[in-house]
Amino acid sequence: MPTAHLNGIDVYFERKGDGRRLLFLNASGATLASANLLVEPFTESADTLAADLRGLGRTEVPPGPYTMADYAADALALADHVGWDTFAMVGVSFGGMVAQEVAVTAPERIERLALLCTSPGGPNAASFPLQDLEDLSPDERLATGMSILDRRFTPAWLADHPVDKMIVDTFAKREADETPDEARGRSEQLSARSHHDVVERLGRIACTAFVASGRYDGIAPVSNGELIASKISAGTLHVYEGGHLFVFQDAAAFPEVISFLTA
Repeated sequence: MPTAHLNGIDVYFERKGDGRRLLFLNASGATLASANLLVEPFTESADTLAADLRGLGRTEVPPGPYTMADYAADALALADHVGWDTFAMVGVSFGGMVAQEVAVTAPERIERLALLCTSPGGPNAASFPLQDLEDLSPDERLATGMSILDRRFTPAWLADHPVDKMIVDTFAKREADETPDEARGRSEQLSARSHHDVVERLGRIACTAFVASGRYDGIAPVSNGELIASKISAGTLHVYEGGHLFVFQDAAAFPEVISFLTA
C-alpha cells in the first residue's frame, strides 16, 4: 500500500489514471474506500492523486487539534512527494475547503481548480455546522443529516427516488462502521472545519476556477458558491439539480467538471 511520511504522519494515498495531473481532496469523514464512486470518474481522464486525509482511513490519526493549514500543508507535501510542481485540483465539500486553503497559500502551483458543494467560511458563508450533529441521538442525527443533504429529502421523496435513498443509506452506514480512532479523527476534522475562513484571501487565486453548487444543498448553499465565484477573478458558478451530492443526481455534473479539469 502506498504510504508517505508527510509533516510527521504516515499518509495513505492512491494514484491512478493518465492525463492531466489532478489532486483530489475528499469530503468530511470520507475515505478513499468509502468515496470510491466519487474518485473513480476522475481517474478515467486524469492522472489522479488522492489520499485519506489526516485522521481518517488508512492515514495516521495524530493528536489534535488539526487546522485547515495542516490539511493544506499535507496536500502540498503529497504533491511534492510525487514530484508535481503544478497540478489541477478538485475538492469536494470539506475537500473544497482544503482546496481553497491550498490555492490561496500556493496559487502559483494550481493550474485549474474545481470547487464542488463547498463554502468559503467565515461568519457569513460557512457550511452547515456538522459538529452540532454530534450531540444528537442517532435517529435525530440521521433525520437532520438527510434534510441538509438535500432540502427535498423526506421519507416520501426517498421512496420515489432510489438513487437518493442509496445516498442516505450510504451515509448512515459509514457512521455506523466507525472505529474509535476514526471517530476521533473525524471529530478533529469537524473542529478544523468550523474555523475555515478564506473569504478575504480568495482574491489570491489566479487560475481558472469552476465553482459548482447543488440547488437544494442544505450544507453548502448556492449563495456560498456564488460568493466564492465572485471573489475569484476567473471564477464561474455552475448550479446543478441536486443537493450536496449533486454529482450523483444531475447527469451533467461529472462530465462538465471533468471536461473543465482536463481541458
